Amino acid sequence: MNIGEKAPEVLGMNEKGEEILLSNFQGKKVVLYFYPKDNTSGCTAEACSLRDNYPALKEKGYEVIGVSTDSAASHQKFIDKHELPFTLIADTDKKLVEAMGVWGEKSMCGKKYMGTFRTTFLLNEEGIVEKVFSPKEVKTKTHGEQILKVIE
Repeated sequence: MNIGEKAPEVLGMNEKGEEILLSNFQGKKVVLYFYPKDNTSGCTAEACSLRDNYPALKEKGYEVIGVSTDSAASHQKFIDKHELPFTLIADTDKKLVEAMGVWGEKSMCGKKYMGTFRTTFLLNEEGIVEKVFSPKEVKTKTHGEQILKVIE
C-alpha cells in the first residue's frame, strides 16, 4: 500500500469479535499500525508508546488501530495487561496484512519464516494513505512521539 492509495474498507474483527470498517472512522484520521506479535518486547514497547501518546494523537484528530495476526483472545489479554485504549484487529486470516503489503518472508537467526513487517500507515479522513513508516523507520520505544513529530 502506497501513499495516495485508499485502505481496504473491511479492516477485520477486533478483540471483541466486532467487525471494524474503515467507514466507521469517516471524518477521523487513523494511525493504522501493524506489528508482529502480542506481548513481545518490541511490540509491547510500541503499543505502550502509542498508549502514552494516545491523548495527544486524539487531540490531533487521530484514532489508533493496531493489527497483528494474533487471535482476538490474545489481543484482549494484551489490551488488559497494558491498559491499551485503542482497538486491535485480529487478522487471523491475513487478509489485511496481505492487502496492505506487510506480510512476507522474514528471517531470524538464519531461519526463514512468514510474518508481519512492522509498518505504520497514517490515513486521512477519507482513508487515503498519507504517510508510511517502514519497518526500518519505526522506533518501537518512541513510536507515539515519532508520529506526533510528523503530524505537527
